[in-house]
Amino acid sequence: YLLDKSDKYDSRDVERLQQDDKWVENYLIWRHDVVDDTLKMIDESFRWRKDYTVNDLTESVLPKWLFENGALFLHGYDKEGYKLFWFKVKHHIRDPKQQLEKKKLVAFWLEHYAKRDHGKPLTVVFDMAETGISHIDLDFVRFIVNCFTDYYPNFLTKIVIFEMPWIMNAAFKIVKGWLGPDAISMLKFTNKNDVQEYISGEYLPPHMGGTDSFKYSYPPLVDDDFQTPLCENGPITSEDEHESKEEIDADTKDTGELNEEQNFNQKKMNSIEQISKSEETDKTEIKPKNAKKALTTFKGPLLHISPAEELYFGSKETGEKKCLIVLTNVTKNIVAFKVRTTAPEKYRVKPSNSSCEPGTSLDIIVSLHGGFAASLQDRFLIMAAEMDQSSGAGVPELIQFWKEVPRTKVMEHRLRCHVVESSKPSSLTLKENTFNVPAKTNEDLHIQVIAYSFLTNLLQINKRLQEQIDRCLWFQQLSVVLSLLSVTVVAFCFYL
Repeated sequence: YLLDKSDKYDSRDVERLQQDDKWVENYLIWRHDVVDDTLKMIDESFRWRKDYTVNDLTESVLPKWLFENGALFLHGYDKEGYKLFWFKVKHHIRDPKQQLEKKKLVAFWLEHYAKRDHGKPLTVVFDMAETGISHIDLDFVRFIVNCFTDYYPNFLTKIVIFEMPWIMNAAFKIVKGWLGPDAISMLKFTNKNDVQEYISGEYLPPHMGGTDSFKYSYPPLVDDDFQTPLCENGPITSEDEHESKEEIDADTKDTGELNEEQNFNQKKMNSIEQISKSEETDKTEIKPKNAKKALTTFKGPLLHISPAEELYFGSKETGEKKCLIVLTNVTKNIVAFKVRTTAPEKYRVKPSNSSCEPGTSLDIIVSLHGGFAASLQDRFLIMAAEMDQSSGAGVPELIQFWKEVPRTKVMEHRLRCHVVESSKPSSLTLKENTFNVPAKTNEDLHIQVIAYSFLTNLLQINKRLQEQIDRCLWFQQLSVVLSLLSVTVVAFCFYL
């Protein structure tokens, strides 16, 4: 193939194929290890990639209105942990003049995600609520299907189709023919009652029966939901933007508050797991260094991160608005890190873009900005990469480092937010009145969290049962009405 068609391939694709065993393996898996079929797929895929200039697709080469339209984007995860690729069909209008650009947008998103997550599979969601004849575009749907069946091997887990109008039944019979026998089983036709079999409510918008308040907007480009970057005094617009003089002066005024934080950090509690005691030493720095470390720790190759999964904030009533993340460098080199979030307008992080010396621990304080409240949909992403001992760790060096570091060398770890209704802290949570609150035993705190989780699950089950009862009563009433109507008709017939 290379000898006959080398001019039809992008040399970068050929080079990657020769070096990336995982990519080759995905092609083989998708073609059931039949080498001839695999070669044909690679040939067709590579020619398509060059025709669509996939390796060079960026935001700048695509029209801005495509991104603003909001018909295609990545957001959330299904119940198996696969990323969701949304196609909001109601935002798509069939127009042959714009077809090529829209197809390139699909290629842009798929390539963007494939490079970032190294080919981890996707779940496609066709949200067909509020759609009609004007939105039916079989050519575009076929292109999306072909991307997964012919161009991106082993990249599709399932296609969730939500509330498909009856008028499109015939159209999707044609789509099934394009998919082939292996992919037909991936089609999942759903409605509001059963879509949560595949996607949990936290990643479903309200019109699909979920609780996700996410609203797509551009800019910025949705990048795994995490917006870049977080500033120590709230959100900023670019990585190169520094704090203004006014912000620095404000930080100076806040020094007293931070010194108080240093004192009450000695009393931080974790209600999910046991708290391990660390040696308390006097620190002259503003940031606390003597915090107790939680045993709920994610042990990564570069950093150990506590807590491992969730940051616990209080509700509006409880007023607990600060949490602590403890990073421990387990390498022999300096590790650079930065923190990103799905809600940059809400949170302040100190420090948000810095480095950690070998063998040391560093505390990151996460606090809610202004009058905002934490949400279950909020997520944090901690990115870390190892630096050479020779390179500096100042702001300019870190900015340049993050521009140049390969994606494959970056460790990523995600943390969820949890809102605690109780007035007691439920995580590695910073609280101003810690000295005045009698400490609970680890067993008491653990039981409290278990009870809270049990009650939450019980309420959810009760809600589902109530919905089922309501539906049964409705059907029962309908049946009674229909029965009475039938008896009346029969009686009338006998009377005649």
